[in-house]
Amino acid sequence: MTQTDPSPATGDPDDLARHAQKMARKKAARDRMMETKTGEKGLIIVHTGPGKGKSSSGFGMIMRCIAHGMPSAVVQFIKGAWDTGERRLLTAHFADLCQFHSMGEGFTWETQDKSRDIAAAQAGWAKAQELIRDPAIRMVLLDEINIAFRYGYLDVAEVLAFLQAEKPPMTHVVLTGRGAPESLVEAADLVTEMTQVKHPFRSGIKAQAGVEF
Repeated sequence: MTQTDPSPATGDPDDLARHAQKMARKKAARDRMMETKTGEKGLIIVHTGPGKGKSSSGFGMIMRCIAHGMPSAVVQFIKGAWDTGERRLLTAHFADLCQFHSMGEGFTWETQDKSRDIAAAQAGWAKAQELIRDPAIRMVLLDEINIAFRYGYLDVAEVLAFLQAEKPPMTHVVLTGRGAPESLVEAADLVTEMTQVKHPFRSGIKAQAGVEF
């Protein structure tokens, strides 16, 4: 009869002891590291990359702010004409804590009018500046603003100069959209790049409620 390895559910006593010691050392190291992280500041946060989830992550942060009773705001660029689940939820149930401004008219291939797209983006940025200047608003989500940079509707240098000069110290600003300009990536405090491994659109599946919008 051959001896089998102990069941993961029970475990070998020596292995359990080694694991406990290893985790104790890891916790002690983690605690020492956390003792050095005491600062707080308003962050510039970028969600970019070709994968899905950039806006979803931004809206997740907005919901966290709402859960903490922190006033927040959303300015949607480009796809602002979409009827999304996030928009319905925030405007119907959390309008007292989150302002929602849909400033876009759709993607550029939908409007087919560059002057209208530029005007919409400029109006969105004007509203964003107003919201960011208000120190009572703790987080402002600029959804799909990176697309406005990409098409030249907004000047990223102008936006960065404003954030540096006028953003209140404790205000978080989240900028989403693929193709974030390098200067924005360099200036940001937190940058996440979403990668795409698989997407159902490539298999002929259309955008679906609850997943894409």
